Amino acid sequence: MSAFTKIVLFTDLDGRAKFREETIPLTEGKPSAMLSAVFASGGYQLRHSPVGFRSEFHCTGSPQWVFILGGQMEIGLQGGSSRVFKPGEHFYSADTLPEGAVFDPAVHGHWSRQLGPDPLVTLFVRG
Repeated sequence: MSAFTKIVLFTDLDGRAKFREETIPLTEGKPSAMLSAVFASGGYQLRHSPVGFRSEFHCTGSPQWVFILGGQMEIGLQGGSSRVFKPGEHFYSADTLPEGAVFDPAVHGHWSRQLGPDPLVTLFVRG
């Protein structure tokens, strides 16, 4: 059986954003083209971010897949760690604000920025 690795940006029990990997089994299709089950989605958006773009710390409003179509995207976490995503790479952004919490940029969320000489082009697919 084949599998797809889903990279997930999530809010841990301490309220901080972290990355983890999950496995999605590819149990449908044919041996030459294995597929996952069909997942529901709630629409999609395309985004173009110019060279030099950088956000402030923020939480994801609604969980969504993020696919990098062009350029490079860096996601920074509290504590200084970060991860770079290149064209063809993805992650599932689900670091929502914990229920009842008031957003604190010193604790919650992540920042994102465009890296390199090319604008950042992303596809967001709501989960």
